[in-house]
Amino acid sequence: MSKLKTHKGISKRMKKTSNGKLKRSKAFRNHILTKKSAKRKRGLRQPGLVHESMEKKYSKLLPYN
Repeated sequence: MSKLKTHKGISKRMKKTSNGKLKRSKAFRNHILTKKSAKRKRGLRQPGLVHESMEKKYSKLLPYN
């Protein structure tokens, strides 16, 4: 059987944690930051986890990561 290809778009956006969960960066942190509070922007800096319902789908796109 041939090798599976890694989906490059997903591999640039997500990393696997040591527990096997997928870590992602949060949205809404690119522009129009003046109207967002410092507390909100600080929270957006922290990485988020992919929801359980999407984890299986994304894991198939990252076979060797």
